[in-house]
Amino acid sequence: MSSSYFTKGRMRGLMFTLALLPLASHAAGESVTPGKLTYGTAATFMPFEFVKDGKLTGFDIDLITALSKELKLTPAPMAMEFKGLIPALQGNRLDIINSAMYVNPTRATQVDFVPYLKIGSRVVVRKGNSAGITGRDMSLCGKTIAVTLGGIEESQARVDNKNCVAASKAAINVLTFPAATDSAVAVAQGRADAEFLSTPGTLALFSEKPGMFEAVGPEFEADTHIAFAVRKGDAETKAQLEKGLQSLVKDGTYKQLIEKWNFPDSVAIF
Repeated sequence: MSSSYFTKGRMRGLMFTLALLPLASHAAGESVTPGKLTYGTAATFMPFEFVKDGKLTGFDIDLITALSKELKLTPAPMAMEFKGLIPALQGNRLDIINSAMYVNPTRATQVDFVPYLKIGSRVVVRKGNSAGITGRDMSLCGKTIAVTLGGIEESQARVDNKNCVAASKAAINVLTFPAATDSAVAVAQGRADAEFLSTPGTLALFSEKPGMFEAVGPEFEADTHIAFAVRKGDAETKAQLEKGLQSLVKDGTYKQLIEKWNFPDSVAIF
C-alpha cells in the first residue's frame, strides 16, 4: 500500500476524533445553550418546585429566576423525573440541577453542590393515624412507607427497615413513587401507612389538603442541606452560583423568598 493511503487514513482518523470532541467534553462554566441557565427540575415537590394552573412555581423556581437575573442569563427549565437529574447533568444536557436536591455522601461523589437551605423531615400519616405510628421509630416496623424514588426519604426508610429487621421486628415495606405528590395520594388512599416528607413540604401539604393529613413524632434530620448541583469539577459554574447567591442575600431577596413561601427562619444558611 502507498504512503498516501496511510496519510489519508490518519487524516480521516484525526477528523473523526476532532468531530467527537464537542460531544465528549463540555467546558466548565460554559452554558449548554449560550445566554441561558438550563436547569433540570422534578416539579413534583411542593413547595419547592411544582406545577400550579399550568405554570411552574415554587421557592426554587423563584430563587433560580432571581439568580439567573443576577448572572445575566435566561432561566430555561427542563422537567424530568428526579432519578434522571444526575444522569442528565453528567450527560451535558443541563447546566445545573435545581430541584431541592438533598446533599448526601453518595451524590457528592457524582456532583458538586452549592447549598442554599437546610431543612428537616416529618412522618406524615392520614388524619386519625389508624396505623398507630408514633414517629420515625420502631412503630414503623411492619408498615408501608411511601417515599420518592431516589430521594433521601427512600434512603431513610431503607435504613429504618434494616433497624427493624436487626431488632427482629417485621420489615418495612418501602413503597417508591416518582413524586412526593404520589406518596401523599398513596397515604390518602390507604395504600401506604405513612410518608416521609420535608418539613416545608409537610406545611404545604396541610395547606393544600386541610384536614386530610397529620404529622406524628418530632422533626428528624433537621440539619439536612439542599443544594444546586453542578457537574463534578465545574469550579467556574459553582463559583458563579455562590457569588450570585451572596448578592441575593445582600440585597434581601433570599430572606424575602423564605418569607414568601412561609418557611421557618431556621431554613436559612446565610
